[in-house]
Parts: sequence; C-alpha cells; structure tokens
Amino acid sequence: MRQRYGIRLDKQYFNFGSAHFLIFADGTREELHGHNYRATLELDADLDEGHVVADFIVVKPIFKQCCDALDHRTLLPSLHPRLRLDGDERQVRATFTNPDGTVDDYVIPRRDVCTLAIANTSSELLASWLADQFLARLAARLPALRLHRILVSVQESPGQSAIHERWFDA
Repeated sequence: MRQRYGIRLDKQYFNFGSAHFLIFADGTREELHGHNYRATLELDADLDEGHVVADFIVVKPIFKQCCDALDHRTLLPSLHPRLRLDGDERQVRATFTNPDGTVDDYVIPRRDVCTLAIANTSSELLASWLADQFLARLAARLPALRLHRILVSVQESPGQSAIHERWFDA
C-alpha cells in the first residue's frame, strides 16, 4: 500500500497585481497589460514528529512573501534574447527588438519593476519562479522537511491557471 501526505494552500491573499507582456515563439510580443493573479501551493512530504507535513502557520507567510514580491510591479524577464534590460538605481530601460528590427523602448521607475531570471513572463514560468523562491525560503525555516513534491499554480483570471510541478527523490 502506498500513502501520500500533503497540504494544499489556496488563500485569497496569495495574490499579486502585475503588468507584463508575453513574447511569443515567432518573436512578436503582446501589448503591455496586467492581471490580478492568484497563486496556490501544494506540498507532499513525510509527516514530521508532530504528525503533520508542515505547520500552516510557518508555510503561509513564506508563500505570501513570494507573491508579495511580484505585487504592483511590472514583471520583466531577464533571460529572453529579444529583451535587453539595463538602467541605473532610478530606472529600468527595457528594449525589445521586434522580428522586423524595430525597437520598442520602455523606461520604468526601478521601484515599479521586478526583474525575474526567467525567459518569459508566462504564468507557467511565474509558477516555476514562485516555487524556486518558496523552496529557498522554506529550506531555511524547515530544514528537516522531507519534501516529495511541490505544485504551484498561477491563475491569470478565474478558471484559467498554469501549473509548475516538481518531484524530489525520496
């Protein structure tokens, strides 16, 4: 018999309002626009000595911090070859090169930008980024946790979500 223990967190406050644009496979981009995203988290792990996967009181604020890092920001991917990011302590300049060679420039105050080490700001990659950020923080708070699986979903609008799921060796 196989058993699985896990927790699922789907709190209304795991949200972030952000601007972004997708860069499509053909090299074009969509218009800058925003979403009121909502994220969820699932963890599977061994039960601890207290017979729980992880204390909700510990896990919830960690995931909320990850979501809050994206809130009220323009999300820019630093790893896409068509988008160049530079600037100074006051502003970020994003230069997008269209397939026809024309350039779109954005200059945004630094405090309004979140530069992410991802190739695109798709909901799938935002879910992966949230998982990375969460796992780094979780390891510091719960180093003994024997994690088997994490699933993060990012909902762009009601009924429309992308997921990132990761498994760990037992």
